[in-house]
Amino acid sequence: MFLSRRLSCAVLALVLCGCEQQPVNDGRLETARAFPTADRPVSELGGNSVASEVERDSVNEAQVVMDLADIRKGMSIADIGAGEGYYTVRLAERVGSEGRVLAEDIDRDAIERLGQRVLRERLENVSIALGTEDDPRLPPASFDRIFLVHMYHEVTEPYAFLWRLRPAMREGGRVIVVDVDRPTDEHGIPPALLFCEFASLGFRLTEFVRKPELQGYYAQFEAGSPRPEPSDIVPCRLAGDPKSQMN
Repeated sequence: MFLSRRLSCAVLALVLCGCEQQPVNDGRLETARAFPTADRPVSELGGNSVASEVERDSVNEAQVVMDLADIRKGMSIADIGAGEGYYTVRLAERVGSEGRVLAEDIDRDAIERLGQRVLRERLENVSIALGTEDDPRLPPASFDRIFLVHMYHEVTEPYAFLWRLRPAMREGGRVIVVDVDRPTDEHGIPPALLFCEFASLGFRLTEFVRKPELQGYYAQFEAGSPRPEPSDIVPCRLAGDPKSQMN
C-alpha cells in the first residue's frame, strides 16, 4: 500500500511537471515580452545608404530638419541612433553652451567612434549613452526634442521602445522622425504605419512634411492621450493584412 501511494505521487508529479509552461524561445528580449510583437520586418543595423556628411550638408539637410523642429539655444536634445554623429555635432552647435545633447546608440563601436569625435571637436555640451533595442534609457522629463533620424525602421521592438521613450519628454516636448517612404526591410517605413505605431502609444502627429533635402519625410509628434499599459497597446498591422487594424 505504501509503495502504491509513492508510485501514485510520482506519477502525479510527472503530470504536473509536464503541464508547466516552458520559456518561449522566440528570439525576443525578455524585457520586451510584455509588449505586442511588431507586425513588420526590420532592416539590418547600419545598412542604409544615407549620403555622406558632405553630401547631406550640400542640401542643408540638418539645417532644414533643425528649422522644422524649431531647435533653439539652450534646448535639451536627445539624438537616438546617433551613429557617427552627423546630427549630434550640428545640434550641439545650434543649442549652444547653455544647451545639451545626449547622443545614444546601441552599437558600441559607433559610440566609441562618436566619443572620440566629441573629444576631438571639444563638444563640451554633448554626452554619450549606450541604449538597447527596446529601451533608449533616457532620463525622465529631460528633453525638449528627441531625434530619430533614419533609424526608426531598425527598431525591433517599437512598442517597448516608444513606451520607454515617452517619459523622457519635457512638457511641450516633441519627437522628430526623419525616414523614407518604403518597406521597413528596405530601410524605410510607410508613413501610415509610422503614424499608427506612434498613435498606439498615445502620441499625436503635429507636422508631416516631404522634402528632397531629407531623402524622405519629416514627421513630428507630441504627447497626446495618456500612455497605455503594455497589455492595453493595440498593435498595428501591415497594409494588406486581412486583420489590418491601423489605429
